[in-house]
Formats: sequence, C-alpha cells, structure tokens
Amino acid sequence: MISTLAIRSRRVSAGVIAAVTLGGSLLAAAPAAHSADAPPVPPIRPYGAVVSSTGINERGFPTTDSAVKGVLKYRTQVALRCKAHAQDVAGNPVWYLLRDRNTWVSAKYVENTGAVPVCKNVSKGMLEDAQQTRPQNVRPPQNVRPPQPARPPQSRSAEAEQPSGPMG
Repeated sequence: MISTLAIRSRRVSAGVIAAVTLGGSLLAAAPAAHSADAPPVPPIRPYGAVVSSTGINERGFPTTDSAVKGVLKYRTQVALRCKAHAQDVAGNPVWYLLRDRNTWVSAKYVENTGAVPVCKNVSKGMLEDAQQTRPQNVRPPQNVRPPQPARPPQSRSAEAEQPSGPMG
C-alpha cells in the first residue's frame, strides 16, 4: 500500500509541476496588465490636466455662451489639438481644442504639458464672435418687483381749496 501511495504522489507532483510551469510560461507571454495602483498613462503630448476642483465644461465653440457638450472632472487628462485666443475667462483668453473630439475648454482651468500649437483651421469670424459675448456672472435680480411708474402729484380737491365757514 505504501508503494501505491508513493506512485500516486509522484504522479500528482509531476502534474502540479507541469501545470505551474505551463501557467508561468503563459503569464510571461501575456502582456503586462496595469495594476489598480499604477497611475494612468498620459495621452500623447501636448496634453492637459483639469485643475478646477469642480471640473470644467466642454463647449462647442470657445465661448461660455456656447452649448455644453460634456464635462471633464478634476484631474482628468485630455489630449490637446491646438489653442486659440477667444473669450476671456477670468483673465485668460486662451481656449484649447481637444484632439479626440471637436470641443473646447478654457485654458484657465487646464494645466498643459508640452507646447500647444496655435489653431490654423479656426475661422477668424468664429473667434471674433466668441470675444464679443455678454459679461460673465450677470444675472437679473430674482423676486424683485418691477419698478412702478411714477404717479402724478395729486392736486387738492376743490373743497379743500375753498375755506369753510364765513369769512371775516
């Protein structure tokens, strides 16, 4: 009986060794997967990272009057195609056109890495329109009564002008 167990254990050991060896060679041949702890691979330069803690809006044109096409969260890295001077946002007139989609973000809230070229295929009229937008953060007052028209001064009634009682 001892000899039967010894033979079986040798067979099991040889099978385990073969499986471990085969599994190890398969792992070595597979591409290395990113671990959860590894930082994300940045996009090709130039790229930028969102520095606004509340995130930023992606817009159809380089102006805050343009429709919002998406939102980028804080620290999101995005590839930048080119830059243009358009509407001033908090003292910064530069806007970036994203490389992978036709949306714009204000450079005020994006920290770029690498030199961003100037956009050459953006029409001058579009940029001029973007610069001539309404002032920012101006809202009409809420819950305020509209001004009432001024009332004409009331004249005294005819009775008030005539003295009552005898004169004398």
